[in-house]
Amino acid sequence: MYLFPNRSIDMAKRTKTASQGEWTGSPRTFLVERHTADTMSAAHWHDQIEINLLMSGRMTYLFNGRQEHVEAGRLVLFWAAIPHQTIEVTADSPLICIYLPLADFLGLAIDKAERQAVMQGAFLAEQGSMELTTATASRWIEEWQTGDNTRRQLIADEVKLKVRRMILDHADYRGGSKEAAASISPSIRHVQALTGLINTHFSERLTLAQLAKLAEVHPTTANRVFRDVLGISVMEYLTRYRLARAMHELAESEASIAGIAHTSGFGSSTRFYDVFRRRTGTTPRQFRLAMRSRD
Repeated sequence: MYLFPNRSIDMAKRTKTASQGEWTGSPRTFLVERHTADTMSAAHWHDQIEINLLMSGRMTYLFNGRQEHVEAGRLVLFWAAIPHQTIEVTADSPLICIYLPLADFLGLAIDKAERQAVMQGAFLAEQGSMELTTATASRWIEEWQTGDNTRRQLIADEVKLKVRRMILDHADYRGGSKEAAASISPSIRHVQALTGLINTHFSERLTLAQLAKLAEVHPTTANRVFRDVLGISVMEYLTRYRLARAMHELAESEASIAGIAHTSGFGSSTRFYDVFRRRTGTTPRQFRLAMRSRD
């Protein structure tokens, strides 16, 4: 059973940190909100599973090295510990955002491979009819705003069932969306190349110069376009991505913390502990115990 927080206080904190492109915490509470979608000045990250429903218009995320186009009326789902940013949004587009705590996602009865796919950067879009989803989500937001804790718990349970269905349908479909070969600005093309390289080589010792060489771009240009598009530096993105992969291993594997420090690219346990604590406010061991306590 969730103990739901004061919504206005919680969202005030979230809005402040998200606008700064920072880690926005790891709350163990479920949350539903509705607002007008807007472009982000910087990429942000938090360790909930994020579920979006755009009620009208179009929206594009830059996520895990790809542009992901969000269609109105269709739920999308992703692990928000991977830095993400909206780069294009139709004006005045209402958006429903649902935040499912990571511990609750890990506790769902879903296929292990599908769960790992989400935690390694899959961006899932709902399959099938959209009319029922829009009506259901509208009811969720209305009841979330007016209902008591019992009603809110019911919404949380319904959302978890919906997530299970989305993941099952995704496993059956496996088609993926085909992006149109639309014109992409050089800056976004460079960022896609760089984030793709980070996603592939994050466990290795990397420098800005090495990444820029692989992406066939000057290091100064690499950092400039990264800051223009994502609001953070190349090496900051690398650190955040390594943390996301380390969180996955801490939650899902029995690997030693020292081993995770190396496979996620931190090089040493000392540096891993230092970065993890400074960025999340907890230690890798405490994070692992918190994830295990869901059972």
